[in-house]
Amino acid sequence: MDTQEDKTALHKMRASTLRISLAAATQSLAPRGAAPRTAGRCETTLSATRESHDLESYRSASYYGDGGFARRVTFKLQQQENIAVTEQANKSDPSVRELLKDSPRNWGKWGPDDEVGSLNYLTPEVVVKAASSIKTGKVFTLQVKMANPEGDPVWPGRSGAIRTTVIDEGHWIAGKGLHFPGGMHYADDYLTCHTQGSTQYDALGHVWYDEQIWNGYDAKTTVGGLAKASIMAIAERGVVGRGILLDVARWRGKEVLDGGETFTHEDLMACAAAQGTKIEPRDVLVIRTGWIGKYYKVTHEEFYKDFIEPGLTYSPALVSWFKDMEIPNLVTDTIANEVTIDPVSGVALPLHNALMRNLGITLTEIAWLEDLAADCAADRQYTFLYTAAPLKIVNGTGAPVNPVVIK
Repeated sequence: MDTQEDKTALHKMRASTLRISLAAATQSLAPRGAAPRTAGRCETTLSATRESHDLESYRSASYYGDGGFARRVTFKLQQQENIAVTEQANKSDPSVRELLKDSPRNWGKWGPDDEVGSLNYLTPEVVVKAASSIKTGKVFTLQVKMANPEGDPVWPGRSGAIRTTVIDEGHWIAGKGLHFPGGMHYADDYLTCHTQGSTQYDALGHVWYDEQIWNGYDAKTTVGGLAKASIMAIAERGVVGRGILLDVARWRGKEVLDGGETFTHEDLMACAAAQGTKIEPRDVLVIRTGWIGKYYKVTHEEFYKDFIEPGLTYSPALVSWFKDMEIPNLVTDTIANEVTIDPVSGVALPLHNALMRNLGITLTEIAWLEDLAADCAADRQYTFLYTAAPLKIVNGTGAPVNPVVIK
């Protein structure tokens, strides 16, 4: 049997075939006059679009410099440019369709018009029972800071949130402030961000294959915005249930799991048992790897170098367990909920399709779990009332959220 070190090495090898990175800083990408604390970094991702039936490729790059500044630049690539590593991956790795051809689905389980999937398991009876998990009244919020001057942890290629001041006391000092009866002054600002650029919920229509999204809706319903299975349905419903923290990092005796380190549903059950608790049907699973905590302890360059996250790894048995346990929501302190590249098949993020697209399980990513985990380790209470409501973004593919946990 392969050791964990062998599996981690295989992860990194497969990830390298799917990623093209620029290690050195490019001065033209840096903000004028900026002096990054660490060496600048440029990362690229590839995407494709059809224009007049001609396939053209584009490369998006994000520069990370001073204060977490992120600037996206797009380069148009000639079609004839040969990206050998992606060709190698295409030849050796199966498609998601092949990998999940026998994977179970919950399509139609809650009717042909359903857009919230396994959240239907969180019935009023389940919510009332979950409230009994409150023992001390301690409250924890699970969102990372947004528009943080030190940077926001986001998927490579995305930029962190940017907050811009619109008006403040400086306007009145300069004689340009608005006059209100009584002399009121005020401050105002706006936020520019990816809908998935912070702690966030994925819409069930966020990821798909074979031209169908959750519940069998046509993938064409995603054009120009999600007409079906958008984040609105989840946001309007809300999420309330019994949460259980599974501190896999602490269980393995680590501050943070290694990049590419994997675990299974059997590991989750063993972790729960070691914590003195048990995963119950319809629990909201909250899994700590220490990965997001690491982001704030190392340089951005180190965090994103050879980027591959730890996490759950695909297997038919794992998918069947999630289905049989009627898990409504998976919450993790990683950017993509699962190990980035499946170590066996080489498929990227297969659980997004196996769990979210096929079973309707909602995914919550980039959760801040350090404070909650420390408290659970201290008082040995690992279950709680979990509540969340993402922002109501019409036709959105996801939305920021600040989950609230009550112990």
